[in-house]
Amino acid sequence: MLAALVAASLPFAARAQQNVQAPPAKAAQIDRNGLLILLKSTLIALDQANKTGNYSVLRDLGAPGFAAANNPARLTEVFANLRRGKVDLAGVLMLEPQLTVMPEIEQNGMMRFAGFFPSAPQQLNFELLYAPVDGQWKLFGISASLGSTAPVAPPAPGQPGKPKP
Repeated sequence: MLAALVAASLPFAARAQQNVQAPPAKAAQIDRNGLLILLKSTLIALDQANKTGNYSVLRDLGAPGFAAANNPARLTEVFANLRRGKVDLAGVLMLEPQLTVMPEIEQNGMMRFAGFFPSAPQQLNFELLYAPVDGQWKLFGISASLGSTAPVAPPAPGQPGKPKP
C-alpha cells in the first residue's frame, strides 16, 4: 500500500481500481541516465523538504498542475509519516532502483514509472508521474513509502488466496 500520494490528478490507486478500459500506455523514450536523474533529484527534493519542513521547493519544482493542487501545508501533511519517522532518503543516491513499472506514456501524455530501492530491513517504494512542460518533465504526482524486504510465504494449501490443484 502506498503511504503518501500527492498528485494533481486522480490518484494512482484510484485510477487502477476504475473499471474503465483505457488504451494501453506506450513505452517512454527516455534513457536510463535521464530516468535516474528525474527519480533521484525528485526523491532528494522530498528528502530535503522532510528534513527542513519546507515543502515550497518540492512544490515549485513540479508542474503547474502539481503546484496548484498542493500547497506547502498539504505536502507537509501528506509526508508527515516519513518526516516523523526521520526517514533519510539520501541513501537513494548510492542505490540502484529496481523498476516494477517501466517508464510509460499514458493517454494524457504524462510519463509514469514505479519501483523500489532495495535495502534492508526496509525498502523505499516509489511511484512517480511527470508532465511535459516546456520541453522538460516536471513532477505531477509522487508516492513514496517504506516497505518490508522480508520474504512473504504463500498461503498454505487450502487457505484463501491460493488456487486448489
